[in-house]
Amino acid sequence: MTNTPRPDDWQPAATIETLRQRARLLATIRAFFTARDVLEVETPVLGHAGSTDPHLDSLSLEATTPDGRERLWLQTSPEFHMKRLLAAGAGPIFQLAHSFRDGEVGRRHNLEFTMLEWYRPGFSLDELIDECGALIRAVLPGDPGPLRQRRYRDLFRDHLDVDPFQSPLAGLRQLAGESGGLPMDDADRNGCLDLLMSFVIEPRLGRDGIEVVVDYPASQAALARRRIDPEDGAEVAARFEIYHRGIELANGYDELTDAAEQAMRFAEDNRQRTALGKPAVDVDRRLVAALQHGMPAGSGVALGVDRLIQLALDKESIAEVMAFPTPRC
Repeated sequence: MTNTPRPDDWQPAATIETLRQRARLLATIRAFFTARDVLEVETPVLGHAGSTDPHLDSLSLEATTPDGRERLWLQTSPEFHMKRLLAAGAGPIFQLAHSFRDGEVGRRHNLEFTMLEWYRPGFSLDELIDECGALIRAVLPGDPGPLRQRRYRDLFRDHLDVDPFQSPLAGLRQLAGESGGLPMDDADRNGCLDLLMSFVIEPRLGRDGIEVVVDYPASQAALARRRIDPEDGAEVAARFEIYHRGIELANGYDELTDAAEQAMRFAEDNRQRTALGKPAVDVDRRLVAALQHGMPAGSGVALGVDRLIQLALDKESIAEVMAFPTPRC
């Protein structure tokens, strides 16, 4: 099906004044990192590997390269390339990167979007959380309120009266089905928890401040290290997410540096993709090689720039702060 434009579809979705304000906020972000001696870098939007994450769908294309016709992947984030720079000795780095995710369209999503990603060798998660809070305060007008940390497990107990780590799967399926109005009979534990988080808990987060959720289930570690929950010895992911006014803004990790573990997680991701009926994704073997060489321990975070600007300018959707969102591109 071809996209048939309306007579006014050539015009930008955002007003010119909004685009001027966006440019000023991007300058504020760059100044924030320049003052902290964090190097701005640029990495490719095309790569020989995509994201194996079962919950993300990468876009790919065929291109003529020096090796002939190859499949290349539009990056869902600049993470893999930036970690290769860390392994090469770049030190603290940040990037404002165009990123791509198939099927993500809505008030807070666009197929192509701007990701702010930065890495801090030697930083603990708490140090990075504090820096995230400082950046958000630098961009948002007024006082966004206090920064508070909440454990993932406690949020489920408080809002849904269930323990996400120990509650029987059958009960989680029933609760998720009732909350989302969707059949959940075949959903796995993570699928149920994701739906409950999205439909019930997330809209309530960060209503009077900046809310930081920590200690996610170990099965949701993605590219983060795992650690032990002192409450009962359960394994949890050393990661966080940040919310303000019910909107998820950032996702940070105590970064995985073990090459063998990384390769194992890539393989497991593709097994999960196959089980979900999704195609396997080419694994980033250069990232594994970089980790084998040695990447310094530290923390990193990805922040949705369009969402942060939407909040800063008090807009209803990210399309209002973009020149040409997907329907108008």
